Amino acid sequence: MTANARKFGITGIVLTAVSFALTAVTAALGPSLMEPALPGQPGQPPWSAVANPSAYLVVALTGAAILAATAGTAFILSASKHGWLMSPARLLLAGIAAALLLAFLPPIGSADHLSYAAYGRMAITGHNPYTTTPAMLARLGDPVARAVQDWRNSPSVYGSLAVGVQALAASIGGTSVRLIVFVLSLANVAAFAGTGLILHWLGRHDKHRQFRSAVLWTANPLLLLVLVAGAHVDSQAIVFGTCAVAVAVGGLRLTRERPGRQVLIAAAVGALVGLGFAVKVTTALIGAGIALGVVLAWRTAAQPAGSGLAGSGLGRAGSAGAWAERRWLAAVLGGLAAGFAVAALAALLPWGLTMFAPAARGGSYTSIGSPWRAVRSGLRLIAGESAAEDVVKAGAVLLALLLLVLLVRHVSRCGWELVPAMAFAFAFAWLLAWPYVLPWYDGLGWALLALLPASRFDWLMLARTAALAVGYLPARGVPLPAGLGWLETVVRTAVTPVALLVIVVLTVAWLRPRRGALLEAA
Repeated sequence: MTANARKFGITGIVLTAVSFALTAVTAALGPSLMEPALPGQPGQPPWSAVANPSAYLVVALTGAAILAATAGTAFILSASKHGWLMSPARLLLAGIAAALLLAFLPPIGSADHLSYAAYGRMAITGHNPYTTTPAMLARLGDPVARAVQDWRNSPSVYGSLAVGVQALAASIGGTSVRLIVFVLSLANVAAFAGTGLILHWLGRHDKHRQFRSAVLWTANPLLLLVLVAGAHVDSQAIVFGTCAVAVAVGGLRLTRERPGRQVLIAAAVGALVGLGFAVKVTTALIGAGIALGVVLAWRTAAQPAGSGLAGSGLGRAGSAGAWAERRWLAAVLGGLAAGFAVAALAALLPWGLTMFAPAARGGSYTSIGSPWRAVRSGLRLIAGESAAEDVVKAGAVLLALLLLVLLVRHVSRCGWELVPAMAFAFAFAWLLAWPYVLPWYDGLGWALLALLPASRFDWLMLARTAALAVGYLPARGVPLPAGLGWLETVVRTAVTPVALLVIVVLTVAWLRPRRGALLEAA
């Protein structure tokens, strides 16, 4: 380790602490442009002052937090590349403590948590959250639904398990939006911490791997800002997906020994993916990645050592052409599918197929900050709204498939652990390609990236999340002061889409076969 590496590492830790402090201060100042008001009884958590900070102040504080977070993470990644590290356990605990502190402060950055509270109220008052909107419930006089600011005319796009947690929070909080949101924040922090603990456990034999997982997940200041401080439900989906990968890596062995046990483990993996699916349907991507990772590991198992299976968490399958081994593979894949099907079908029991309709509609949206927005706007002038939407969807699917093929080829050459690598490949391809983007969606990519060795993917994720965090400052449908209008008209509408497009182009260029080796050096 060089002296510069140590300086970089310490500088990164300091900047991470500064970013967290700025995030906490922004939340502690009370209702503002960054923080929607929380109706409820005085004295109930989460707590904050009522300082009435100006929009300029809270935007400056949050913008500085994003810059400090991005620079701090970059410094730490650079330092770790040259051998610097600190106690992984201390960094893990520090990140969990920071996340817990944020739960006692009001959420900032968006107003999604108000919608969560309304969906919970729908569930406990006998309304279907997939056919009822907050505006409809508000017209019936519900005080929780009246507090919703964004998405007033949208039913829930989340799975029944997410709504179940929201209903539990609503049953505890009653008509207090403040208390409902606090309970939801605690649930999100528990999920966030659970993911961190799983990642730490997976690296139990390697301090550098544990340190990496703490840097990329638990103590990642960008995630603490956009995911935890925003109290987003994504954390609840990610913990199930990460747990599924952990069980697959630690338990699956494609061997003739105890095949029944392997099927049960595979079913457990599938069920965990299904539980994540019951929070957010996009968690199914992790299941697809695990299945592909199992198939690739089975195909690689008969090859000589160093072919890519070593360390994948899967045992050698013997002869790839042997019928017996194919039966084991089919049994494991069948177990995965069966476990997922049981959990997914259970998620449909409360409200049936209506659970999918809002999510399907939401999947057709195109974010202002997405590069696809310009494509859709141009096509709409030529071919109309419906045709433009169809072309964008088709283009996004084709781009995702291209990225997935390139990612799979790259991972196959690198010899990384196949199951987590394939899960990351599916998630990363979706993040880069899909038209609807928000900064907290990147949490899924960060959690899976923490399972892989250092590479240029670290920098791509850092650049992407930073660009989205700045672009959605704030991610609320409220009028901005005249002096801050450029955040929407310039940054969100122009700068962020260009930045995301550049990241996609760089990813494709780096993953092309003749350039693939470039990614092996972090």
